[in-house]
Amino acid sequence: MTNAGRVRAIHIVKPGRSDRVFELRDVSPVSLAKGELRVRVRAAGVNFADLLARQGIYPEAPPFPCVVGYEVAGVVEAVGSDADEAWLGKEVLALTDFGGYAESVRVDKRFVWEKPAVLSFEEAAAIPLNYVTAWGLLVAMGGLCSDETVLIHNVGGGVGLAALEVARHIGARTLGTAHPRKHDFLRGRGLGHTIDNTKADWPQEVMHHSGGKGVDLAIDPIGGAHWKKTVAVLRPAGRLGMFGISSAANGAGIRAKLGLLGLLVSSPLFHAGNLIPKNRGVFGLNIHSLYSEPEKLDKWMQQVLVGVNEGWISPHIDKVFRFEGVGAAHAHIEARGNIGKVLLVP
Repeated sequence: MTNAGRVRAIHIVKPGRSDRVFELRDVSPVSLAKGELRVRVRAAGVNFADLLARQGIYPEAPPFPCVVGYEVAGVVEAVGSDADEAWLGKEVLALTDFGGYAESVRVDKRFVWEKPAVLSFEEAAAIPLNYVTAWGLLVAMGGLCSDETVLIHNVGGGVGLAALEVARHIGARTLGTAHPRKHDFLRGRGLGHTIDNTKADWPQEVMHHSGGKGVDLAIDPIGGAHWKKTVAVLRPAGRLGMFGISSAANGAGIRAKLGLLGLLVSSPLFHAGNLIPKNRGVFGLNIHSLYSEPEKLDKWMQQVLVGVNEGWISPHIDKVFRFEGVGAAHAHIEARGNIGKVLLVP
């Protein structure tokens, strides 16, 4: 905290470059509504959705100036009128409805879970969005089985590494695309086959490593024409899980919006006339849009926390930035420099 009763929060004042639009401001905490807790933030996750919000092209983001951030770990410091006071002082991790880039954040108690003792606050902040997304893509919606092959695009990112751990636990065969400089690390994490995502012939590599059959499940956060290439490497009864448009993270303002429009234009149209005879499935996942299904998210998170306590989930932290370095944190992700999770700490 800075002044009594006030906290620092990172504001995006307008759409723009990561070195120009952030301001660290003192704000007064908003009163808690029914069903809310206030968490003193010890670490906050940085995600591609935050980058898109900063660029002015994330549709669900609040208007500028705004505070973004989808996930935090910290200590409960206050409870709303109907919340159990037993929450006070508990170490927790949480999904937030934006607002995570702050020293203190209001959270819906339905999206708060006790932090496993084996995790640091930084590791705990790497769990909520990435691992729930991975569980939804691979297990709940993707139906991945132990005798199947999964293709994980951008496997070196936060969701990618989470998906790799989930897939290995299931026992599935794993292929993953990433920059060559990340390949040694990924092989060390147990990835079955590494594929260079900087080369245009990656679909041929996928077919080669899958014995010419294609993959049973592919998860793709890239968007646009890339989805069309990914669908083409699915075998019969294969599924494509779409969960982002990371290729839109380029530029800001009008330039970013034009880039997003071009990406949407280049996206394939998935018509039943093609999907049915080829026995393929296509689905999308956006965790923020699932906040209307708290029981479902809790069910997924409980399975993730089982994995933490059993030891087969162990989030990898790439870099931790102070609040004052938020611009550098965004630039690091934008340059695809990270392997695993990027975090902010007050």
